[in-house]
Amino acid sequence: MQQAVINTTTKHHPAPLWLVAFTILLPTSFSCLATSATNVAIPHISGYFGSTIDEANWIITSYMIANACLILMSGWLENILGRKRFLKVFIGIFTLGSLICAVAPNLNLMVLGRLIQGIGGGPMTPLSQSILLAAFPPDKRGIAMSLYGIAVMVFAILGPTFGGFIVDNADWQWIYLINIPVGILSISMVHANIEELEKRTEIKKTDYLGMISLVLWLLSMQVVLDKGQQYNWFDCAWISWLAGFSVCTFVFFIIRELESSAPLINLRLFKDRNFLIGTILSASVNMIVFSSIVLVPQFLQNLMGYTAMLSGYALAPRIISCVLMMIAINPLMKIFDNRILISIGFFFLGISMLFFINLNLSVSFIYIAIPQVLMGVGVIMVFIPVSALVLGTLPKSELTNGASLHNLCKSTMTAVIASVASTIVARHSQIHQVYLVKNLSNFNLIFQQKFASLTHTFMANASSTFANTKSNMYIYKSLLTQSRLMAYVDAFAIFALIAFILIPLAFYLKVNTENK
Repeated sequence: MQQAVINTTTKHHPAPLWLVAFTILLPTSFSCLATSATNVAIPHISGYFGSTIDEANWIITSYMIANACLILMSGWLENILGRKRFLKVFIGIFTLGSLICAVAPNLNLMVLGRLIQGIGGGPMTPLSQSILLAAFPPDKRGIAMSLYGIAVMVFAILGPTFGGFIVDNADWQWIYLINIPVGILSISMVHANIEELEKRTEIKKTDYLGMISLVLWLLSMQVVLDKGQQYNWFDCAWISWLAGFSVCTFVFFIIRELESSAPLINLRLFKDRNFLIGTILSASVNMIVFSSIVLVPQFLQNLMGYTAMLSGYALAPRIISCVLMMIAINPLMKIFDNRILISIGFFFLGISMLFFINLNLSVSFIYIAIPQVLMGVGVIMVFIPVSALVLGTLPKSELTNGASLHNLCKSTMTAVIASVASTIVARHSQIHQVYLVKNLSNFNLIFQQKFASLTHTFMANASSTFANTKSNMYIYKSLLTQSRLMAYVDAFAIFALIAFILIPLAFYLKVNTENK
């Protein structure tokens, strides 16, 4: 972009580092909490508004679309508004969206509230990362990223537990009402503790065409991902056309940003090896973690009969291990090569996923909890070192742009994986049905014995015709359950393999870097 430097030197003494960190991470943590807490509440929200689950999923989709769009625009908006005003405005927007969600009388207004909430929450993640990296000296960057990890990763993981507790013990509206006092407090703390940028750039030329193509790409992509499985993907004409449109707008956006003299975002940052590899690793961590956040509650609620609160509690052990690793990771980063820590972290992530390949319908709560502990350890061992290295070789002038682009990739991967994980389960379930149904044959002695036993049991209280029908239905229901169980196992095995494949990639990162 064409820019001119504006001097905005402040006369106030800077606030202590811990107060700056708390001020910026408070709203960031609740914006991350809002991303995942809603997932377990969708059945309750759809029932409240009398809508289907597919219609209610727009509550998640609208937030992701707005969040991803604003993430990439955060650097540009910060230059226009100034850091302090930017923070206050968008925290206010997030709070307003939360209020609309809490009082929404119908689904349409609820989706609007989530859209507004996503607009306000989108810039929080990249901006908090760039503020912490700029405020903390290089030797304390590990501490800064540990605090950032608590706000972003731990609160995102906490979301299902928090949401499950709320919907089972109170009205689901409290998921959003709690953001209102937090938003008001955050605005007052930003006003008192966050300093304005010493030098701010005035935007003389804005890439509006790049903005439009970005929004159209993300909007069309998310609709395809959200509705693809429902309409059998590319067997549906409008899904195929919309997918083609999404690809075209994405290609146009890339070309526009590379060729423009005033790009919305500097895609050439990917020439930096640490930034490229760190972004791949961070996006992959998001993929693995959020796939488990989607799949584990689905398995527990749909196949094991858990309530929303119990399924949230099953994920809670990873929060404990995350917090403990937050305490230990900074000393470990000073002792060991960060690339070794990242590789060990991916190993733990892979092992945690491998636990789930032995799933059955009799697994205990403890068996579900053990891999959550391992995942919490792995997440922090990857997330914190990568966060410290990914922007470490970028110039300070590019920190906000780099953080925005980095978080856009992670946010996009999160949106994609939610759809991909569900699609894997749905499609593999159909594949396993094809193979399992071959066993329901009169030439299979085990099937004949089981069918005869069930029929005899049901004939105690019904006619033979009714008993035969009920036996067939019972066995077919068991087949569907088993095929879906096997599909969940396939999905977990795929993500375990991805985690193991990524282990050597960490050694391509550069260590002991400082901002230029």
